[in-house]
Amino acid sequence: MISALFLAILSGTAFGFVPSGLTIERSRLSPLEATVVTNGAVESKTTPPPSSSGVSFTTVAAAPKVAQRWRKSTKQVATLGPASSTFEMIEKLFLAGADMFRLNFSHGSQEQKKELLILIRQVEQKYSHPIAILGDLQGPKLRVGEFSNPNGEVLEKGQLFRLDLDSSKGDKNRVQLPHPEIISASEVGHTLLVDDGKVKLVVSGKGEGHLNCTVEVAGRIKDRKGVNTPDSVLEISPLTPKDRSDLKYQIEIGVDWIALSFVQTPADIDEINDLIDEMLPENQYRPALMAKIEKPSCFYDDNLQQIVAKCDGIMVARGDLGVECPPEDVPLLQKTIINECRNQGKPVVVATQMLESMIENPTPTRAEASDVSTAIYDGADAIMLSAESAAGKYPEESVTMQQRIINRVESDPHYRTILHTSDFFPNKTPADAIITAARQIAKTVEAKSIVCFSLRGTTVLRASKTRPSVPILALCPFKETARQLALAWGVYPDLPQAGSYGYSVTEENMFDYEEPMVEAASDDFDLVLRNACRAALKKGLVSDPDDLLVVTAGLPFGTPGAANIIRIVPAAGPTCWDGVCRVE
Repeated sequence: MISALFLAILSGTAFGFVPSGLTIERSRLSPLEATVVTNGAVESKTTPPPSSSGVSFTTVAAAPKVAQRWRKSTKQVATLGPASSTFEMIEKLFLAGADMFRLNFSHGSQEQKKELLILIRQVEQKYSHPIAILGDLQGPKLRVGEFSNPNGEVLEKGQLFRLDLDSSKGDKNRVQLPHPEIISASEVGHTLLVDDGKVKLVVSGKGEGHLNCTVEVAGRIKDRKGVNTPDSVLEISPLTPKDRSDLKYQIEIGVDWIALSFVQTPADIDEINDLIDEMLPENQYRPALMAKIEKPSCFYDDNLQQIVAKCDGIMVARGDLGVECPPEDVPLLQKTIINECRNQGKPVVVATQMLESMIENPTPTRAEASDVSTAIYDGADAIMLSAESAAGKYPEESVTMQQRIINRVESDPHYRTILHTSDFFPNKTPADAIITAARQIAKTVEAKSIVCFSLRGTTVLRASKTRPSVPILALCPFKETARQLALAWGVYPDLPQAGSYGYSVTEENMFDYEEPMVEAASDDFDLVLRNACRAALKKGLVSDPDDLLVVTAGLPFGTPGAANIIRIVPAAGPTCWDGVCRVE
């Protein structure tokens, strides 16, 4: 009897987890829209209404084959590009594990990025699951000028070489450096790295509009090669005119996250935050801001703490960071960044060269697999693919390999031990007290999930910070909040159609993604809890009517950051307990 009642209560979207073909009794139910996942495709089937006798029979859908999709805690970011620009490929990457898609504005036109965004939203709608979209700004590109020799020049170790503002073509002794801010900021003894460090110059003297350098690492310099300045903080904005145009466009098309390159100091975060506030139309949801840590100056004094505090998330951009910092320092800096983000409760993404060899090969090197594992053991919220998924031969296989590594690491008993050696003390607030208690309760009663009702995601991020042993199901009234939370560790957001948390939602249309409505609060807390149970079943987080959920919420509803209620609810619904259900 309890199993039948469990399915009757929860099947507002009819994601059943009993064996296919089982017949159950249903009574006094409205027609149901059943969703069946078959080989990655979603089909909708409507069951007829009950017969006049008040009793009907139905076959419950089999377990979704994508159920494992919701079991991992570490999230995956996949960059889109020529190899992944179709609906079919984006869908494959989503089913393989991608939680966020990155649009790299360094390449391609703005219109191409909008086309990709539309395709992502179509996949999101098909699977009724929020997908985050990251718009990555290019940032300033510091480059030398051109040489008379089209093949460039080979510099010898120990020779002198001048960088100046003269626009004439260069030779073996000099070349233009069209960036007066570099000349101004450089001092004798500072290092300049050309072409990702292939050539290393040390400033031996400076004058008006030029730098005299000694070649410390020999090599060939060609036209327009990049210049890195690891020892200098440049008086330059992180936002070029192109970036400002791209930023405005990203806000217009509705990306969920914006990534800022070339962050040197906390003032850079203030600059883009002010610009976003200026560009954001009235009543439009504000995109979350991610700072890319790629400059040594981010670690001066308390810069890192301030940068993390001023933005919504962090990317460990190991490409430029590995050029400007000694390679042996990068693993330590990665751990430092991750720990600071965990301490402040901000999502952190580890990026660059994660599975680089899979651009050309169907399997990674053992060293790459170990590198990905290290980021997961360090406690990163997400790991990212760049060229592997954007331009490689094996985009789907790359994402699948990441998920395989995630699943393997997270099944290792040492993972939990390592993760909780870095536990951070909660803030002295009611919300943190509730979340800390929910984590302990979930562990004690062996709950299947912690369910957080959240308006803007604050409570959910607090729950993610504690790294609980069970998934966090986030129920939000706004699709924008749900999409932003898709990046957070262990969080799987869902989206009721109506009511701040679905208080007056009807069963047949509770998961309408594009038209959520916020209504006045209701006293029907039981209905809110029933929606939590339905969402847990939909994600495959529960499979038995006696499975337990630990629910946190805040009263009055609609108060951002409020969390003052904990409730243990069986998957059969809030009116049931220990196999007995109240029937009104």
